[in-house]
Amino acid sequence: MATAQRLDNAANLDWWRGATIYQIYPRSYQDSNGDGIGDLAGIVNRMPYIASLGVDAIWISPFFVSPMKDFGYDVSDYCDVDPMFGSLADFDAVVDAAHRSGIRVMIDLVLSHTSKEHNWFKESSRDRTNNKADWYVWVDPKPDGTPPTNWLSIFGGSAWQWDASREQYYLHNFLTSQPDLNFHNMEVQDELLDVATFWLNRGVDGFRLDTINFYFHDAELRDNPPLPIEERNASIAPSVNPYNHQAHLYDKNRPENLEFLRRLRAVMEPFGAAAVGEVGDAQFGLEILGQYTAGDDLMHMCYAFEFLAKDQPTAERIVSVLRKVDEVAKDGWPCWAFSNHDVERHSSRWNLPPSAQRMFATLIMCLRGSVCLYQGEELGLPEAFVGFDDLQDPYGIEFWPEYVGRDGCRTPMVWVSDNQNGGFSEGRPWLPVASEQLAMSVEAQENDPSSILHHYRKAIQFRHAHPALEIGGHDKLKNDGDVVSFERHLDNQVILCAFNVSETPSDFALPSGDWQPIGMELGSAQISEDGLIHLGPWQICLRVKQ
Repeated sequence: MATAQRLDNAANLDWWRGATIYQIYPRSYQDSNGDGIGDLAGIVNRMPYIASLGVDAIWISPFFVSPMKDFGYDVSDYCDVDPMFGSLADFDAVVDAAHRSGIRVMIDLVLSHTSKEHNWFKESSRDRTNNKADWYVWVDPKPDGTPPTNWLSIFGGSAWQWDASREQYYLHNFLTSQPDLNFHNMEVQDELLDVATFWLNRGVDGFRLDTINFYFHDAELRDNPPLPIEERNASIAPSVNPYNHQAHLYDKNRPENLEFLRRLRAVMEPFGAAAVGEVGDAQFGLEILGQYTAGDDLMHMCYAFEFLAKDQPTAERIVSVLRKVDEVAKDGWPCWAFSNHDVERHSSRWNLPPSAQRMFATLIMCLRGSVCLYQGEELGLPEAFVGFDDLQDPYGIEFWPEYVGRDGCRTPMVWVSDNQNGGFSEGRPWLPVASEQLAMSVEAQENDPSSILHHYRKAIQFRHAHPALEIGGHDKLKNDGDVVSFERHLDNQVILCAFNVSETPSDFALPSGDWQPIGMELGSAQISEDGLIHLGPWQICLRVKQ
């Protein structure tokens, strides 16, 4: 294989702490060959733009060999690139181009399940005596022929699918074409650790771990209890999905997962690699984040869905979440995100005017933890409308029209405004380019000094310029009406951060001390003659203590 340039992670084992990570959904980033699907070569072509953002790392959503029933999250070969995205040589070129730009590369590992097309499942499903017979979760039916438990799939319906070859049910927490691996089998664990090693040897700097809390199931196959209606929320599944009606105690979130995570961390340590885990749980996401990131032998960081939820976070809600993290993850490290490939873009989800988008961009850069930005977020892109006839997402097709799926946040990146495909492809894109987004293209915003793209660059640069924001602690969290405020501190540096999380003006009084203004380029408010800071709608105040 070609040897890609490497960054020296061993010299900076904490490179991930406070990092800004840019998520790339490769199908929709840049098409290099005109087939309408983004690819790895397209990412290489756009590396100068990525570098211009000032991000520390990229996270690339799955590009492995796959039948694409769930667009790459159904893997049929963990150690090769699907031809639609290119080749292993193209991946090496991505790593090399990123590293030459000082950017680390994290890839999306989907370890909880594979595709039915994976050779492991083909062998496992053949009979009950083959070498991989126990690599997936196979269970006999109840005496009446019904599934062994009441567990539900997050994509709708039972989490059990009947297989005529073995005359047994297999577990699938997602699509029926995504059978769950049996992590109680040590051979399965060993094989997956070998997958991680393969990519680490190839030069990756870490992993985003899909559905990290779904790895193990309850070996006793106990039914999930019902969840009281007042405790339900739609943070990880839409309200129309009966998945929300259960307390998911036995189909995920199992304590056995901790030991596997320790094994995975041990594999990563010699490479100085880092992992961010996706915790999908509507009730205990932050608690699990704390469990999985405690100490230095588990995961480096995790993100939950608190700020990926439907409702715009109020000042009270933001402070509540941050305090909860301090309580349940005091020894861990969170990773924050407002948007990703699975949720409606937050500019639309929270119905944010441009000034609010700027405020939230600055806020996330001031939080204790690391940050994930989703491609197009830096352009302020709204959710795209995708008609039913153009839908690709099986989740949306299943629950249409009450839930329209995830295609609206996955439409192609818009690079230029004077092209019907936004500069994404010379062919017909796999999803239509949103016409309403063309005026917000990279090209248009590059030429506008007041654009949100330039604001994101300034906010990222501001974070880099103040170590207290990247790796420091925080305290004095509070909300006063619509204003969130806290202090970030490291060594002798103390930074005061205040945010008006509303469309109405608010007053803010500086605490005692000599606080000098910073962040003027981000719209930080000045002190008035009456000694108060009068925050306009969605305005911020940033100060450093002398």
